[in-house]
Amino acid sequence: MTHELAFPLLVGLILVALAFDFLNGLHDAANSIATVVATKLLSPVKAVIFAAVFNFAAYFLSIIFPALHKVAETIGSGLIEQHLVTPGVVFGALIGAMFWNVVTWLKGIPSSSSHALIGGLIGAGTAHAGIEGIQWSGLNKTLLAIVLSPVLGMILSMFIMLLTSWIFRNSTSRAAESSFRFLHLFSSAAYSLSHGLNDAQKTMGIITVLLYSTGYLSGKFEVPHWVAISCYVAIALGTMSGGWKIIETMGSRITKLSQHQGFAASTGGSIMVFSASLLGIPVSTTHTITGCVIGAGTAKRASAIRWGVAQSVVVAWVITIPASAAVGAAFYLLTRVF
Repeated sequence: MTHELAFPLLVGLILVALAFDFLNGLHDAANSIATVVATKLLSPVKAVIFAAVFNFAAYFLSIIFPALHKVAETIGSGLIEQHLVTPGVVFGALIGAMFWNVVTWLKGIPSSSSHALIGGLIGAGTAHAGIEGIQWSGLNKTLLAIVLSPVLGMILSMFIMLLTSWIFRNSTSRAAESSFRFLHLFSSAAYSLSHGLNDAQKTMGIITVLLYSTGYLSGKFEVPHWVAISCYVAIALGTMSGGWKIIETMGSRITKLSQHQGFAASTGGSIMVFSASLLGIPVSTTHTITGCVIGAGTAKRASAIRWGVAQSVVVAWVITIPASAAVGAAFYLLTRVF
């Protein structure tokens, strides 16, 4: 079913989607650079430029490996029946997600932009067509990832800490520190790459399904190149704009990090997020890296973790989808009124 939408309104809605993508980069800058800032490997200004470059470089990686672009399909047609995604549903989903992102950003809480968007889409879609329109297989896969990604990331980072400690057991502390500084920089680049790849696709999926629903695209679901590059540019610009409150929470309030721990956390995170992209799962990069930071800190000693801060982060995770779903549904209903 094709939904009519005037071209200026379509352009306006695409710009709103890109604004969400920009906000996603701003909000999630901490994911990519918290460990390198906290360990003083890079200055904050250098770190955001570093992360932004690799966020955008994910575009070229997706061209080389098209299989890594399955997340856009999940967002565009794997959560809500594609023919039920109207312009009003897209508007409600984006505003619901942006509202929650702004609230958590102002509070310095590292919640998930990904799950805010998913919540907004589910809320607006349900308000439009009821729960019958939900694609439960895609939603269940995503909800499962909410639990598994931080847990597996924590376990993986603990394992990397233990493995590398054994590998460097005969090295002097100075030699090991020098090696981990280089490895940490390399692993942070890989994590920024994986972050840009997974997160930019969520906005691509929204814009692409909008183009299909309004008749501007037809045939097999496929993201146009101009949509992809626009989304990668938007998220990179957002990352360059920072997000310092969340960086503080991620980089130092949960635990103090050494170069070794920073390397373990960002390596574990990049493995998890690349794997999720390959499986088409819109995983939360925030959840993943938080679990990895906790895992790297716990490998040293459990008392190194400030569990009160970690608990407040978990509470934000739990309420993100229902809160953004409620706002998404409310803004969709407003489109029906006006």
